[in-house]
Parts: sequence; C-alpha cells; structure tokens
Amino acid sequence: MPLNTLCRALVLFASLMLTGLAAHAETGSVDDTASIASKTLGQAVKYTVYLPPDYSHSTRSYPVLYMMHGGDDGRYNDWFVQDNLGALLDRLITEGAIPAMIVITPDGLRNPENKYATYFMNDADGKFQWETMFIHEFIPAMQKRYRILDDKRFRAMGGLSMGGFASLMYAFKYPDLFSAAAVMSAAVRTDEQITQMDAAGYERRYGHAWGEGLSGEQRLNAQYHQKNVLDVLKHTPVDDLRKTRYYLDVGTNDPFFLGNALLHLEMNKLGIAHRFQTRPGAHNYDFWVPGSEPLLRFVGLNFQERNVQ
Repeated sequence: MPLNTLCRALVLFASLMLTGLAAHAETGSVDDTASIASKTLGQAVKYTVYLPPDYSHSTRSYPVLYMMHGGDDGRYNDWFVQDNLGALLDRLITEGAIPAMIVITPDGLRNPENKYATYFMNDADGKFQWETMFIHEFIPAMQKRYRILDDKRFRAMGGLSMGGFASLMYAFKYPDLFSAAAVMSAAVRTDEQITQMDAAGYERRYGHAWGEGLSGEQRLNAQYHQKNVLDVLKHTPVDDLRKTRYYLDVGTNDPFFLGNALLHLEMNKLGIAHRFQTRPGAHNYDFWVPGSEPLLRFVGLNFQERNVQ
C-alpha cells in the first residue's frame, strides 16, 4: 500500500475510533422531579439535580453548585431545558476542563401562579421564608441525600437575573457557606430605579419581600437595606467579603447593566477581588447560553484551587 494511502487510512481509522468513543462516552443524569418537604414553607420545594457521569459507580463525594433561576417566567429546570446545562457539564467534565460536580437548581416560586416573586428572600411579614428554608433546610437536605463534600471550599452559588441577585446576596450574607458566586445579568437595581418603578412592577417583584403598597422613597426602608445587594455589600465586613470569589457577567444592552457596573465599582473601591466582564447582548438566553461555559469554568477552577489550599 502506498505510504500516502496508508497514512490516510490510519487517520480515518483513528477518527472513527474517536467518534465511537465519543458516542459511548458516559453522561451524567438529570432529574427534575425531585423535591423536599419544607416545614419552614409548609409545602414541597422542587428542584433539578445533575449527577456527574461517574456518580452511579463511585463512592466518592463531589463539590456542589447551586444554580438559581430567573424571575417572571423563570422556572427551576430552565438551566437544563433552556440552556441544556446537562450536556455542557458532561462535555466539560469529560474533557477535564472542570472537576466532576453536582449541580442543583431549586424552585424559587412561592406557588404555581407566580403572581408575586420571592427573589429567593424572606417576606417582610415573615409568612414565607424562602431564604431561611434554603439555608437551614434545603442545603442540609441535599448534603444528606447526595454525596456532597460538606466543606465551604466545595460549595458555590450561581444564577441569572433574579437568581444572580440571590446568589450575590447569599454570598455576602453567608461568607462561611460559599466559596464562589458566579452570576450572569444579576438583577441589581439602583435606589432610583426602585423608587421610580411602576406600582404593579414593584408589587410583583418586591412587594412581599420589602413591604406592600409602598411608593417612591418609602420603598427604601429597613427591609430594603437589609436585602438589597448594593447595601448588603457596603455593610458587610471587608474581610468576610474576601472569603468568596466572584464572577459577574452582564450584557451591554441589559437593563441591569448600570446596577452591575455600580456593584463592580463598589467592589473595586472596597478592594474586593472579582471578575467583571461585559459582552454585547441583552437580558435573554441568547446571552446566557454562550455565557454558561465560562461561568462553569470559573466555578470549576475555584473548586480545583481551593482543593490544594
């Protein structure tokens, strides 16, 4: 056989072998039917869980990433339905780009009607306490149900829009719980944007969390200052803020661009290391889907670097 023909045959054989291996590569599992019974909320809390490819035949424990969904029409399984996060995780883990990890996306709705958002916070009147449920019930339940490393170094938050807001808020408020917070298009609004918001929009988004029937400057009350990301940042000890790594990604045409930019500037002012990037795009999945891979790579690198500390 001529040498050139032999070379082409070997290349074709290698290509077919690699294609066959890729076709039979292990994949992780995605279950969006799971739930826990919450005593705090008096109802079940649904979630989607991704278990990495080797989970079913290993005995080791894994890092965990909690991913929070967006508001309005956002749902807890959007990361896997709209974003196809399961396939992306499979590829990055198989390539060795990120360590094998468990990813959990809890349901942040108060009810199926979703007339009033939770923003993953406790209500001002104390009747619906989503944040309390997540910190004191949900995370411990996940630790018991799955083989998750019970160490802050291997626990991270992620989210988009409303979920990005919550991820940052939790990272600031609970610096000993999360090693990283990676968000896209975080729903960070300025005081002016809050005071000028139309009544219906305010009630739907923040009425339950900050107080119903408020207008203008009334909205900037004690509840607001205790839960608003920009305020929580300013009132958290700098040494605590530095315990967590931060990743902020926002589109140049996103309505939350200003809030994210102000957050970036304030973190710079405080000397809080973080990654802040902007890309052309708006507040939609055209922006979020291509942004998911660098977000996961950031979280994966955080887990790897924390492992050797």
